[in-house]
Amino acid sequence: MMPNSLQESLAGGRTQRGPLPPLKVLPIGHGVGRELLVRYHYLHSYPGGTKLAFGVFSAARLLGAITFGAGPVNAHRLVEGAGPADCLVLSRLWLSDELPRNSESRVIGLSLRALGAHTAVKFLVSYADPAVGHVGTIYQASNWLYTGLSEAMPLYNVGDGKARHSRSLSHAYGTHSASHFRRHGVAVRLVPQSQKHRYVYFLYPTWRPRLRVPVLPYPKREASNAVG
Repeated sequence: MMPNSLQESLAGGRTQRGPLPPLKVLPIGHGVGRELLVRYHYLHSYPGGTKLAFGVFSAARLLGAITFGAGPVNAHRLVEGAGPADCLVLSRLWLSDELPRNSESRVIGLSLRALGAHTAVKFLVSYADPAVGHVGTIYQASNWLYTGLSEAMPLYNVGDGKARHSRSLSHAYGTHSASHFRRHGVAVRLVPQSQKHRYVYFLYPTWRPRLRVPVLPYPKREASNAVG
């Protein structure tokens, strides 16, 4: 049963020390997912193009969220013969600090099983940002394939102080055309981004031979990095 409010679901039990009940990953509305991720995820944003949002529940308490969406327009081209409908990008994952450290891989595993059983999506892509110390440890623990560094895609700032992906900009304003914004007196500034570690997971293993890029050894994080 969905909690009456996000605040209610997160309140209480913060000092709980005993083992938590088994985790469940269940669909949630985009409004709930947006409120949770904007408030707690380190990027403080809800990605444009989000297609599926799941809540992470322990008993009746909402303790996390994971979203899947369209992602970069060319993500499906990593696999020969794939179309946009065959691919989703794992775009956000946030879990409460109350959950054990291994909960990320558990949540991803539950999500993969749900997607494999209830959708026609053939494979997933996700990214880890080395600029914030991430190398994709949670994907490595879930047996994703590492395919190297992605192309560095710039973000866009339309003067509101927020850096958005082109898809998020289109979702918010109906376009990401710089000329459109200039015609309306808005100066668009490109925000350079670093390359990101890219991972692929096949929900349909028979599609694995179609991968068009080489599988590489997992990158390792520096000992000083605590997450990622």
